[in-house]
Amino acid sequence: MSVFTTLNLEEVRQWLMPFNLGELQTLRGIAAGITNTNYFVETDQARYVLTVFEKNDFDELPYFVQLMTHLSAHGVACPAPIMDQAGVALRRIHGKPALMVSCLKGSDVHQPNQTQIEAVASTLAKMHLAGLDFHAQSHNQRGQGWRVMTAQQVMPKLSPVQQHLLQEELQFQHGLDLSALPHGVIHGDLFRDNVLFDGDHLGGFIDFYYACHDVLAYDVAIAVNEWCVDAAGMLVDDKLSAFLNAYQAQRPFTALEKAHWPDLLRRAALRFWLSRLYDFYFPVAGELTHAKDPSHFERVLLHRKALY
Repeated sequence: MSVFTTLNLEEVRQWLMPFNLGELQTLRGIAAGITNTNYFVETDQARYVLTVFEKNDFDELPYFVQLMTHLSAHGVACPAPIMDQAGVALRRIHGKPALMVSCLKGSDVHQPNQTQIEAVASTLAKMHLAGLDFHAQSHNQRGQGWRVMTAQQVMPKLSPVQQHLLQEELQFQHGLDLSALPHGVIHGDLFRDNVLFDGDHLGGFIDFYYACHDVLAYDVAIAVNEWCVDAAGMLVDDKLSAFLNAYQAQRPFTALEKAHWPDLLRRAALRFWLSRLYDFYFPVAGELTHAKDPSHFERVLLHRKALY
């Protein structure tokens, strides 16, 4: 989450009029993350998060509104989209699609403890199970086509050693057949800054805008590569065990998921190495924006290749 589109109080006050949510009091940009513009919006009734979509077309977004509404109704801790008086959630501001959702309690944690790690894993399993009867589907915006295209764009910026690593991993991932693994709704971006905690109580998952229909265990691999590693990107055994045990207490892995687990860890590392390389070399201008270090996920990928 970042601020690429600058809003002022009067613009947001006008945008809020159809919602009947009280008088706007404060508006504050949110700096974390790198894709969409986000603001905290506080009225005299409650606090919300307003997202302005910088890359998604309007017709791509009803999926996310429906998904969060579905998950929230099924007891998954996540933001609930706010509808205006006509039952419409998505509206334009500055010519771009915008959505407001409920603001969850808590903040992100930098050094999660075992209780918090188990809560993330358990909630992720609950989300995957709740998503099984969500019938709308959205393709993975960061799938095979995106990997190839992004690799072509960043390749000239890389050293020969990095180019070899990237080409080798792209070829390996392209050869995988994961079609028989369980598929469903995945979050796709379950990093520490997308999970809120109030102490050890999990306030909820946020930022569902990479959610899609994909391999469920791939979503677990994305989370494990973030929540169960040390500063060098190496897996920490006790954190990994805590996460996988808590997740599989609700949704056990199939034999095929276990067999492809190393491959999924590598795919998750590749996905975020590529996205961070792109954001690093092709930054988008905006207020409060920052690009995350791509070298971290280069190390993660190397560790996963060496480990398995």
